[in-house]
Amino acid sequence: MGRNPEKAVADGTGGLAMGGAGGVGMGRLALEAFDPAPVAVALTIGPEHRLVYANHAYRSLVGDFPLGEPIGEAFSTVAKREYGDLFDRVLATGETVSLVEAPVRLAAARVADPERCFSFSLSRFTHERPGVLVVAVDVTEQVAAVRRADRVTEEQTRLRRRFESLVWINAQVVWVTDPAGQVVESHGGWERITGQTPEEFRGDGWTRALHPDDVEATLRSWERTRRELRPWHHVYRVRTRDGEYRHFEVRSAPVVEDGVVVEWIGTCFDIEQEHRDRQRRALLDRAAAAATEQTALTDIFAALADVLVPALADGCGVYLLPDLGDRPAGAPVIARRIATAAVGGLPRKPPSGDERFSPDSAFARALARRRPLQRTFPPGRPPVDLLPKTTADWLAETGATSVVLMPVVVDGAVAAVVTGARRGGRGPMDPDDIALMRQIFEHTHDALSGAVEFYRTQQVALALQHGLLAEPPELSDLRIVARYLASPAAAEVGGDWYDSFVLPDGATVVAIGDVAGHDLAAAVDMSRLRNMLRVLTADRLAPPGEILRRLNDAMETVAPDATATCVLARVEEPEPGRWQFNYAVAGHPPPLLVTAGGAGRFLEGASNPLLGFPFEQEYHSATESLPPGSTLLLYTDGLVEHPNEHLDASLERLRRQAAGLARRPVAHLCDGLLDELPIAGTDDIALIAVRTPGG
Repeated sequence: MGRNPEKAVADGTGGLAMGGAGGVGMGRLALEAFDPAPVAVALTIGPEHRLVYANHAYRSLVGDFPLGEPIGEAFSTVAKREYGDLFDRVLATGETVSLVEAPVRLAAARVADPERCFSFSLSRFTHERPGVLVVAVDVTEQVAAVRRADRVTEEQTRLRRRFESLVWINAQVVWVTDPAGQVVESHGGWERITGQTPEEFRGDGWTRALHPDDVEATLRSWERTRRELRPWHHVYRVRTRDGEYRHFEVRSAPVVEDGVVVEWIGTCFDIEQEHRDRQRRALLDRAAAAATEQTALTDIFAALADVLVPALADGCGVYLLPDLGDRPAGAPVIARRIATAAVGGLPRKPPSGDERFSPDSAFARALARRRPLQRTFPPGRPPVDLLPKTTADWLAETGATSVVLMPVVVDGAVAAVVTGARRGGRGPMDPDDIALMRQIFEHTHDALSGAVEFYRTQQVALALQHGLLAEPPELSDLRIVARYLASPAAAEVGGDWYDSFVLPDGATVVAIGDVAGHDLAAAVDMSRLRNMLRVLTADRLAPPGEILRRLNDAMETVAPDATATCVLARVEEPEPGRWQFNYAVAGHPPPLLVTAGGAGRFLEGASNPLLGFPFEQEYHSATESLPPGSTLLLYTDGLVEHPNEHLDASLERLRRQAAGLARRPVAHLCDGLLDELPIAGTDDIALIAVRTPGG
């Protein structure tokens, strides 16, 4: 081997003879054999441990450190202090020393350079002078990876402990399940809240404490959560040990180790108050929306009844006080049912009917107090003097066990009474429920106030209207029925009217008319024309057309600004058993004749111009025979006019409907038309029907 200054000993030898007991016996060795080794190899000589050989791997780790210098000079003071004694011990005793993942910092390293880690072994060798063989592997990256994994594990452990601490501090109930979702333990208040023992709630026994209506949805949600391995958030009702159901919010998350779920940990919080607050806000919003979407008082109360059921009650009834607080002292209380509501499966009373109470009844006393009143009672046995009979009957029929009677005060007066009932499975309303029920009507006071004012005005107008309309005469042969239906959208009197009376010659007069307008002026003009027509008809036994012409002439003086339509007719019996209809029409929808067999046709043979415009020509009259048992129907346009529909279509619908009711009593025919025809509701409706005998 040639001389190599990097591998030569300081005394000038060009090679090393190694061998001897306690060392590495290798005979004469060419050190270049270690050059390509993938691990770091270095040799030191003597007690100062001077470096005499370093292969390429060693120099790539440590640097180009000069031969002949103590090996410790290449390392930091700390490294020399920690590992220098090991070189001395190996050299003195021949013991082999191995270190794993030992941290080492080089002397040339900068402060910001990371610490390196090596696994190395030290072995003694001898030749002329003893030395130490160093074999080292850089494991810095492996150590860093392990440390990172350890830090992640420690962070997860820390976070879990923090989570568990927060859970234990804040949760009312903490529970743990096995990987399959079966409860294995519960800590906190579950036993105290539900009364279940640990043996009773383990597995899926906890579901027996849930509300029956919530069990299926809860189990379905829990199963989906476990299948998808995601956090669980759910709300269900829990039966407390005193039998009350309260809303609980449950949250749960899986505990995963090495990618496998080992358990689930969850919490339960009582959120009953939060639920009530949300329900309160939602109900108040629904009530406000329902009230603003309606205009009629009855419609507003009907909408509010639907808000109360089923949120607060299983059944609800609304009773309007027609006097609206103006009832004289000592007078009986009349309550008119205007709206009802009931949960699915329970009968619902029709929204109509009046109830009468004595002034000393419990019902009247409750109204005088103006405060909500609650009564509980055995199933199906409600108090009889406190509630309207229809309500008491409904409570008995449905097995109810409690009811709240709520006076509704509008503008300082009790305008209505609302009853809210519950059955036994639900329990009576608590004070919060009653307060919320009361707040709903206070929250909608403005809408109710406007509707009450409209209702009062409408009732006055309707009373005035009926005062202006005379009841048809009761005759031994003809049957005459009249009906008047005020527009629900108008609060003032209108110009629709009807009339019927018997003339001295025995003929029966029937008339119907409509003065343009829907206000007090129209009502005044209607009253003038109606009375004038009576006088003109009785003054001279002239044909109906002649009388209408005279009325039109008189309007130039009596009601110069008014216009009106009218049908005037005489129903006569020129000979026994034969009836005829002598009539004239001035701008009004044509009369309808329906036979007893159901054939119907409009009478259009005596059409004349609208009243209120100068007309120099004669008004026409016409005569029609009236078969036995036939019905003659006069009506105003509110019965047939509809927006966006041609009048011919509306008249044809009226004809078919009347023909279908031809065999019914004439009163039923009139009521059937009002109930079954699609009335627009924007105008008043007046109608009068005449039924001839026989048929």
